[in-house]
Formats: sequence, structure tokens, C-alpha cells
Amino acid sequence: MLATSIFVFLSLSSTGFGWEWGKSGKWSSKQRTTCHGGESTINYTTIAGFFQQDNSSTVAKTFDYTTTNYGLINRTYPTDDQFDPSNTKTQWERFAYYVNTLNRDCDKNTQYKVLFMARHGEGYHNAAESYYGTPAWNCYWGPLEGNGTTTWRDARLTDAGIAQCTKANTFWKNALAVEKIPAPQSYYSSPLVRSMTTANLTFKSLNLPAGRPFVPTIKEYLREGISMRTCDERSNKTYIHSLLPEFNFEEGFTEDDELWKGYEGETSDAQLKRTRTVLNDIFSNDDNTWISITSHSGQISTNLKVLNHIAFSLSTGQAIPALIKAQNLRKVEPATTTIQSWAADATCNAPPVTSISGQGCVCSSSTAALASATATTSVA
Repeated sequence: MLATSIFVFLSLSSTGFGWEWGKSGKWSSKQRTTCHGGESTINYTTIAGFFQQDNSSTVAKTFDYTTTNYGLINRTYPTDDQFDPSNTKTQWERFAYYVNTLNRDCDKNTQYKVLFMARHGEGYHNAAESYYGTPAWNCYWGPLEGNGTTTWRDARLTDAGIAQCTKANTFWKNALAVEKIPAPQSYYSSPLVRSMTTANLTFKSLNLPAGRPFVPTIKEYLREGISMRTCDERSNKTYIHSLLPEFNFEEGFTEDDELWKGYEGETSDAQLKRTRTVLNDIFSNDDNTWISITSHSGQISTNLKVLNHIAFSLSTGQAIPALIKAQNLRKVEPATTTIQSWAADATCNAPPVTSISGQGCVCSSSTAALASATATTSVA
């Protein structure tokens, strides 16, 4: 009798310790606490071999997810014989089934999520940088409100950017109806208007499953790298709500932007730190598997670093998916290091001659730099 009980237990163990079908699980604050009372470490791994964007031979500059089934590679999965013996399912249906089995069969310290990370459509700040050139934009035009004709503080989408959103919406309509791509279960957005508008125009009008409505949550830390340029300052909470009343705010979202300073910008180390914080928050508190994140080129690049994904730059309106394995390591104490959080960039009081990598602006002889580098440090 004992032997029979042991056999039954072992035969069920592969499916008994995982997550509910269709979910990836989440971790409570207790589960995220180490034996010494600190916060556990979440280790992220991008599982390569499923999307063209995680292949180093894919050329990011010319890649278009809307013409390539979001980059999903045409391949077999270990679960195909069980799920699709007659070979009638779509690539996305077979992939979704495989991902669900990964979560069903893993232990409670592991989860798998698929992130759909989209960059916003072209904003007026993007158009201005293209028009003036990056040196003049970074050193002179970017810190201004606009040029007297166009305003780029918390930049809105250009007509070209709106067209990119329409293209994304058309892609999703076809992908949902024909390719059977799983609709996102959760939607997150940067608090900057260009990203929220992109998410809204992409998803709001779709015929989504009843259990997966478009109810996005705005998360402060999904914003672009916080530079001295006005395009990186968000609008206040009251205005955002009046513009997009269907969007939810994460708990603790402040009325005014308390991060953008204007006189100094966030360092890459500080952006990496807050990115890990927001991804840890999503993976710890959201048990959904299919996650949409609408954000920015710099922020998505930092996401990829935290997720141990290869570098893959996105043009405006483009997107990248990734299959992520996350492991909650409760016996690993996170390292404590000191990082430089904020630094000021030199600017000119007139359009600069040029800028030099590592040195900043080269102002004309009749103008002077308005700021010199400063630094603020913090413990990470």
C-alpha cells in the first residue's frame, strides 16, 4: 500500500507543484523575503529559439514584427504530438500550449511569462531630433518646451506616429482572428502620453476575449530614461485621467512628476535599478502569463538587459516579444553597491556646433555651456 501511494505521488508530482493552467503564478511578500529578512533575488533568463528577435543574426533596423507574425519562429514544440497530432493548430496556438505546460510543470519558485514589449509611435520629439540632428537636439533644443511651432514636453504623437499605431492595430486584429495569438492578459504602460496613446490606439478597438479586456495600468517606472529634455517629463495625474479615463494608475502614483528634474538626468545605472524594480513588481504581483508593455526605446533596451536578452533596438512603432523564465532565489542575498543616480549634461544657450561622445556639447565661440557635470549617488 505504501509503495502504491509513493508511486501515485511521484506520477503526479510533475503537475502537482506548478501553476494553474493559463497562469504563471506570482510571489507574495513572504515568498520574496529571504531567511535573513531581505528581499529575494529574481533571476531572469530569456529563453531563446522562439522569436526572430532573440537571434543575433536578425537585423533590428529593418525588422518589422507586423510582417513576420510578431517574429514567432516556425518550429515544432515538445508538446505538439499531444496537443496537435493532426497538425491543424496555428503556430501561436501550439506555442501557447507549450508555454502553459512550462508553467504547469515548474516548481513554485519558477514562472514563465511572454512579454509583448512595444515602443510608442513617432512623437514630436522624435521628429524634432531627426530635423535638428542629435547633437543640437541633446544640447539645445531638447531641454526647451518646443520651437514656437511645435511643443514636445511630454510629446504627443505625430500623424506618422498615429499611422504606426493604426498599423499595429491592424496587425493585432489579424493575429487574433487568423493566427490565434493569445491576447494579453495584462496591459502596462509608461506614464508618458506618447506611450499611453500608442497602447490605446493599438488595443482599445480590438475584439478581445471577454476574460481579457483592455484595462491598462500606468506604471511610473516604465517611463523612458529620465533625461534633462522636456519630452521625458510626464503630465500630472489629473490631466492623464482626463485624457485617458479608462487607464488605471498603479498604487502610489503621484499627482505631479517627482522624478524629472530638468537640470540633471538619470544615469544608466539608475535606470537599470528602477527597471529591475518594476519588472520584479510585475513578476511578483501579476500571475498572468501574457503581458503587454508599451514603453520607449531606451526603457525597452534596459528591460532587455535585466531580462538577459540580446540587444535589439526598436524603431518607433515596433515591438519585441520574449519568453522569460523567472526564478525567485530566496537563498541569495542581493548585492549592495553604490551607484551614481543623477548627472547633469552640459548644454548650450544656442544651437551647438556639434557634440563629442563622452565630452558633450561643443558650443559656438559666442555661446557657453550652461551646465557642467554633477553627480548624485545612491545605494542599490
